[in-house]
Amino acid sequence: MNDRAGSRKAEAPAPVDAKVYRDAMARLGAAVHIITTDGPGGRAGFTASAVCSVTDQPPTLLVCLNRSNSVHKAFAKNRIMCVNTLTTEHEALSVLFGGGGTSMDDRFAAATWSTLASGAPVLDGALLSFDCRVVESIAQGTHEVFFCEVLAIQTTEKASGLFYFDRRYRVLEP
Repeated sequence: MNDRAGSRKAEAPAPVDAKVYRDAMARLGAAVHIITTDGPGGRAGFTASAVCSVTDQPPTLLVCLNRSNSVHKAFAKNRIMCVNTLTTEHEALSVLFGGGGTSMDDRFAAATWSTLASGAPVLDGALLSFDCRVVESIAQGTHEVFFCEVLAIQTTEKASGLFYFDRRYRVLEP
């Protein structure tokens, strides 16, 4: 402490524990999406809630993906993706794309798909779908953040979105 200046040096705070952080993030609710890709890296998809709008000029969103996820290489190589926002009818599909022992072919066989501008799989009946091309990606910690320019948007008249909060699926009614 410097008495003459009347100031005190602040000590750096201890880092936040990873479990404490994950538990806190579980209380940060979000829409549920199945993110898909297809191309030279193969067809792949995963369930995510880590999606966020970046700007509307040009329309851009970001998607976070753990680099240790088995689908990471396909997304990094293909550089296209579709963010399919789920309805309450898609809870089982969300679990299926969430991983664990199910082949990618079996995951895609559980729903009907089409394509838009990029060629990435678009989930028929999704609340909305953002068809994108990756314009930039940045590695941060365990994840890669993909910045995606939106090429096309498809919406349906579904009223109830699927939401994830406190490690459970929830329904958002209009």
